[in-house]
Amino acid sequence: MVRSWPLAMLGAVSMVCIFQYFHVCSAVQLDLSRIVASHGIDIGRYANPSGYNYKTYYFKQRVDHFNFNNDDMYSQRYLVSDEFWNPISGPIFLYAGNEGDITWFCNNTGFMWDIAPEFKAMLVFAEHRFYGESLPYGNQSKDPGHIGYLTSEQALADFATLVVHIKASIPGAQNTPVIAFGGSYGGMLAAWLRMKYPNIVAGALAASAPVWQFPGLVDCGGAMKIVTQDFTRADPECTKTIRKSWDALTKMKNTVADRKWLTDTFQLCNPLKTAADVDMMSQWLADTWFDLAMVDYPYPASFLEPLPAWPIKEVCSHMPNSSLDDKDLLGNIAKGVSVYYNYTGQASCLNSSQSAVAALGADMWNFQYCTEMVLPVCSDGVHDMFPPAPWDFDSFAKQCEKTYGVTPRDRKSVV
Repeated sequence: MVRSWPLAMLGAVSMVCIFQYFHVCSAVQLDLSRIVASHGIDIGRYANPSGYNYKTYYFKQRVDHFNFNNDDMYSQRYLVSDEFWNPISGPIFLYAGNEGDITWFCNNTGFMWDIAPEFKAMLVFAEHRFYGESLPYGNQSKDPGHIGYLTSEQALADFATLVVHIKASIPGAQNTPVIAFGGSYGGMLAAWLRMKYPNIVAGALAASAPVWQFPGLVDCGGAMKIVTQDFTRADPECTKTIRKSWDALTKMKNTVADRKWLTDTFQLCNPLKTAADVDMMSQWLADTWFDLAMVDYPYPASFLEPLPAWPIKEVCSHMPNSSLDDKDLLGNIAKGVSVYYNYTGQASCLNSSQSAVAALGADMWNFQYCTEMVLPVCSDGVHDMFPPAPWDFDSFAKQCEKTYGVTPRDRKSVV
């Protein structure tokens, strides 16, 4: 199984700002609650994204921007809101779409919507090729002969070409400065867009953008440490409970009775029939804690799952005591994980074979992870709350070759 960890760590938002027109800043760590308070942002607006007004457009893009022998074209979807735009002085705020349907990101990027009236900005949300409706070859886009056009370089060229089209086709936009925005992988794209096309993009704000998360550049355990810090801030006992849960699960995976107890306690849709099923469940739990750190917003949101404000605090409220015996401890883990997957109470069971990020386009992102976006992630169980899992590039490469028939180029994005 190829596991590509999601990128954004929103418990403590990392922001890389690359600006020319408005201001200049270096890489900093910002506390999200402080950002909300200092800007006087009404966080209630984020919880109801249906009020955002935008129009949907499609633009004919080249499938291959770098090959004169390929004239194939595809329709790239993009969303535009000009209700706040002043053509005389207002900029264009461009969201560099990442690994998913662009409407998801449009409806959950409240920061851009909040500052658009202040800056009198036009908002443009550009969908990333091979995601959402922007499929170069329709249902055959995943075919081996087509999926190779899914690269960050091609996506950046899409965004740059789209900006040129918008500025040429909308009256008053010809000399308008463009500021790129993005989060996670989209943040990487926003930063790279400013660097690669400085004549087209005047600045970029890259939130939670792991531009250094490539082999040999940073500690592969950094992401897991940040996730652990998020849970520890909510309650140190919560972190200790999760750390102890892995051994508890291991002890209970070898008998039919214990596996049935786990199935019933966690209200799983599919029974745990083998020890390997329990191992997969452990991976599912690890993925869940990681994903929670991505969506630990200070307001109710439904980006991956319907969740309350500060969902990690809500999850940890069910794990107040790490000294319990194995079954009581795992019972609290089950209550905590239910907050993520069943906060509304509408789910009759939990599907441990599917993560919440699957709907974002995980299959295509896994292909990117197996080609150019090799982002090492590891854990040691000491400095983080996850089971020990060293980064093993050779094993990772074999999984990619088996799943997609490709060999990762682990140095591609750093040269």
